[in-house]
Order: sequence, then C-alpha cells, then structure tokens
Amino acid sequence: MAEGELKDMEQFFDDLSDSFSGTEPEVHKTSVVGLFLRHMILAYSKLSFSQVFKLYTALQQYFQNGEKKTVEDADMELTSTEESERKMEKEELDVSIREEEVSCSGPLSQKQAEFFLSQQASLLKNDETKALTPASLQKELNNLLKFNPDFAEAHYLSYLNNLRVQDVFSSTHSLLHYFDRLILTGAESKSNGEEGYGRSLRYAALNLAALHCRFGHYQQAELALQEAIRIAQESNDHVCLQHCLSWLYVLGQKRSDSYVLLEHSVKKAVHFGLPYLASLGIQSLVQQRAFAGKTANKLMDALKDSDLLHWKHSLSELIDISIAQKTAIWRLYGRSTMALQQAQMLLSMNSLESVNAGVQQNNTESFAVALCHLAELHAEQGCFAAASEVLKHLRERFPPNSQHAQLWMLCDQKIQFDRAMNDGKYHLADSLVTGITALNSIEGVYRKAIVLQAQNQMSEAHKLLQKLLIHCQKIRNTEMVISVLLSVAELYRRSSCPTIALPVLLQALALSKEYRLQYLASETVLNLAFAQLILGIPEQALSLLHMAIEPILADGAVLDKGRAMFLVAKCQVASAASYEPLKKAEALEAAIENLNEAKNYFAKVDCKEQIRDVVYFQARLYHTLGKTQERNRCAMLFRQLHQELPSHGVPLINHL
Repeated sequence: MAEGELKDMEQFFDDLSDSFSGTEPEVHKTSVVGLFLRHMILAYSKLSFSQVFKLYTALQQYFQNGEKKTVEDADMELTSTEESERKMEKEELDVSIREEEVSCSGPLSQKQAEFFLSQQASLLKNDETKALTPASLQKELNNLLKFNPDFAEAHYLSYLNNLRVQDVFSSTHSLLHYFDRLILTGAESKSNGEEGYGRSLRYAALNLAALHCRFGHYQQAELALQEAIRIAQESNDHVCLQHCLSWLYVLGQKRSDSYVLLEHSVKKAVHFGLPYLASLGIQSLVQQRAFAGKTANKLMDALKDSDLLHWKHSLSELIDISIAQKTAIWRLYGRSTMALQQAQMLLSMNSLESVNAGVQQNNTESFAVALCHLAELHAEQGCFAAASEVLKHLRERFPPNSQHAQLWMLCDQKIQFDRAMNDGKYHLADSLVTGITALNSIEGVYRKAIVLQAQNQMSEAHKLLQKLLIHCQKIRNTEMVISVLLSVAELYRRSSCPTIALPVLLQALALSKEYRLQYLASETVLNLAFAQLILGIPEQALSLLHMAIEPILADGAVLDKGRAMFLVAKCQVASAASYEPLKKAEALEAAIENLNEAKNYFAKVDCKEQIRDVVYFQARLYHTLGKTQERNRCAMLFRQLHQELPSHGVPLINHL
C-alpha cells in the first residue's frame, strides 16, 4: 500500500468488508479480531477525503521510517564497535524516560490520544511537576492536531497548558477552538439531543468569563458572563446559572452587598444538589466574614459544616482548601500557634484521592499556601534555616514556570526583605522591593515606604504612605490600612511629633478592635505606650503594656517580643526616676533583666541596630548602679556595633 497509490488503501478496506460475507467467512463478526476490524472499517468510512489522504500520507511515513530503522540496525550490527556501543548507551541515558513514555511523535490512535490527554490533564491539575514542560506539551499537542485538527479535547488541554505560562492570547484562542470543535463534531448533541448545541455555547461564554477574570480583565469577563446567563435562562439550565451566580460574586466581591449574592448561591447550590459549588460558596463566605471582622468561633463552625460536606462526598481537594483557609484565618487574627497547627495538619494529611500510581494531590494551591505560611512563621521566630528548607522544598515542588510559583516567590522575597532590614542593609532591601512589587503591587509600595523611612527620607515616605492609605481604604484592605497607619504614626514619632501620632494610632486601634485583628491591635498598643513614654507619662505607658504584652509573647514574632521587652525596660527606668534609692536600684535591676531578654530576642533575628541600643541602655544602667566591669563590657559591645553600623542617632535616656 505504502509503495503503491491511494486507491490501493481504498481497495484494502473494500476487501476487508468482504471477509465477513459468505457461508464460511474468514472472520466472525463477534470475535475479537472481527470486532476490531469492524471498528476500523467504521472509523475509515467516517473520514472525509482530506482525512483519508492524511491517513495515507501517515501510513507512507510510518512505512519509510520503519524501513530506515531496519537498514540502520543492519549497518550498525556490521560496523558496531565498543566505542559506538558506549556512545549509544550514553545517548539513551540522556533521554528522559518520562518524556519518552508520554511523547507521541507519530500519529496516535483515538484511544492512545485520549489516554495521553487525560493523563496530562490529570497531572496538570494535581502534580504539575510530573507533567510535560509547557513547550514539550504544546509540541505534542500541535503534532496531535496536525493529524486531527477537529480533536476538541486537544484544544482544551492546549488552553490549560497556555494558562500555566499566563499566555492570554493563546489560551483564549485554544478555548474558543475547543468549543467550536465541540459544536462542529456534534459531540454534545449526541448525549443531549438538540439541547447540546446551546449547552456548548453557554458553557463557552462561562469559561471565557472565568478566563478573563483570571487575567484581571473584569469588564470583558462581565460581558461574557451576561451572555452565558442570557443563554442559560433561555434554556432553563439551573446548573449553569448557579455557576454564573458564583462568578458574579467573584466579579463583584468588592461591593458591600456581595455577600447577599453569595448566600443566595449557597442555598441554590444545596437545593440543586451541587455539593462542590455549595462548599466553595461557604468557603468564600467564611473568607468574606473573616475580612469583615466576625468572631473566629462562628467562622470555624461554618467551616466545620463545609467539612462535613467534603467528607460525605469525598471532595478531597476541598478538604485541603478548607484547612489552608483555617491556617490563613488564624494568621489574620494573630494566632500563630493555631496557624502552625493547621498548616502541619494539612502537610501530614494523606490525600483521599490517589490520581494514579505515585501521584498524590499534594501539589495543589492549598498545599503551596500552607507551606508558605509555614516558612513565614519559622522566619518570624528567627528559624531562618528551617524557613530556607521549606522554601527549597517549595522551589522543587513548584518550579518557577508552574502556576503556583508566585506564592513562594513572594514569600521568599518578603523574608529576604525582613532579614535585610533587621541587619540594617537598606540598599539590599531596596533592591528587593522591585521583585515584591512585580508579584504584589500593594505590598511593594508599602515596603518601599518602609525603606525610605529607614533611610530618613521622611517626606517621600509620607507621600507614598498617604497614596497607599487612600488606595487601601478604597479597596477595603483593612489589614494593610492598619499597617500603613502604624507606619505613618512611626514617621510622625521619628519626626519628633508624638502628639500628631496619637490620633493616627487611636484610629488604627479602633480598626484593629472592630475587625478583631488581635496581633495588629497589640502592636498598636505598643506604639501608643511608646508615644506616652515620650510624652512623659511612663506609668500610664507601663499599665498599657501589661494589657498588650501577653498576646505578643504568646503569638508574636521574635522581633516584636524584643521590642516589647525593650519598651517595658524603658518604662521601668523612666518610672523609677522618682523612687527611693533602694527601690530605684531594684527597678533598675529588673529593667536590666528585661533588657537581657530583649537582647536575646534581637540576637535570634540578627537585628544589630536594636542590640546596639539595648547594650547602650545596659551600660548606662550599670554605670548608675556602680557596676564598672559589666558597664565596660556593654560599652565595648556598643562601640563595636556602633562602628559597624551606620549611625542615625541613638535614643537616649533623659531620666535615670
């Protein structure tokens, strides 16, 4: 056939159908071979002329490749030497086994192609690192589509592959091709009658809306969603309408009345028996209520109800999302111990759904979120080696080209930034701001303002913070609003305007209390106490500190613990100014103990500037108590650090 003409292949298929006729047929219709031949004849008869020609061309190519290989094998047998054998072995080793197994260099059968596509789609969802690289997968898909351009599923996998690399043009192109082919081949109409055509159209519009939403094109997403709703209403498709309702919430979640849409969506999803959609709705509702400042016990009760749905319907992916959500909520509320426990619970949980041999659902977004929280929590406690190990693991599990890599990239940049700031390396911190801004613009602007403030560029920092404050208030990012207010208050305090800082701090405290952000509230109280100390009312500052210090020592970052203990020591010293000599000596001894504790905390995070300030205070206190040896030791430490670090003025104690 390959050496002849196209009519020879046509003749072969004509003769093949004759093998079933006659009183004694060569092949029985119901036998294994008979069934296979009938499948083959049926598939051939369905082909258009262009497809028949492509099949013939592919057959010729297959035959010629086989002949070449036979000739090459014979030549190699004749001329093989030990050297060429070694070279062949090396070349074979260089080829990745995984790539070899899944690649489809020639035309594949329908079953082979379907298996290849389902395997790659499953890997993209659950374990992206085991799937082919974006470039290799696209090459294989192009090869598949070259032999069968109307293969709808190949277009859909191409859409998923383009999403991995954030290619908006190619992903939109592939998605539209998928639904075009689905309608043209009539795949939907076979299973759903005449309804299939309309079903494809409305789900095409819905998927297009989701795609635009993912890339931040909210106006186009809204137009596509309106189209999907219109077609779904005409067809009375309640399931599609439920999905549209969920996406309507996603598009309008910044509006104050968006929770009404969400509640309605959850009720309807339960009514129509859509547990996956109902659970996602509950998760979104919990997230919204957390940002609105609802109490943690009510949120956890709601998540418990959604967990019952997950376990009942074996929705393992949503169980992971629920635990990651709990981790984030506990961190938002400033309960780092609980957040740590939830993150470790997710990591130690074995997935319910084994995708195939050796692939577990642990490379999902929720897994990446939990690991990022874990890295940040370790870094906060000064365990930088442990945080680096977690980030290294994240880097291996989610390579830079994978879709969830941005999570650990931002986490890594933030940890590096904090370390550079602690170490007084402001130039290094400034260079990291660009990377943070690329991943999260709000976080980047905030960090830029912090660097400017540390470099004593107060007017530039103030302008940036004011712009950021207006923007965050507009988008209702309360957590960042409070952080910005605290930075503004610190800027006023460093500019010797503590009285102007007080109303700003009180505003931050009111917001922290309203939204139940305990950790930020404690930090605000610390700043208030410091402002009161500067204003000359240390007794009041000390009583305020006793209120705020417990949550900081229980759940706070090591740096904040050090700052709290340092401030307590300052207040004790300032309060002791009017004491009797004996009582004053006791108060100063207690202050020295607190300073030692603060120094240990600062040493954990390698915060040399703060250690310098602490040893300066200790030297002054030892001098007052007449302890010359200890004073000299602290003075020597201070001198070493002072020569090493840039000097921005050391705060002094005026009253001892």
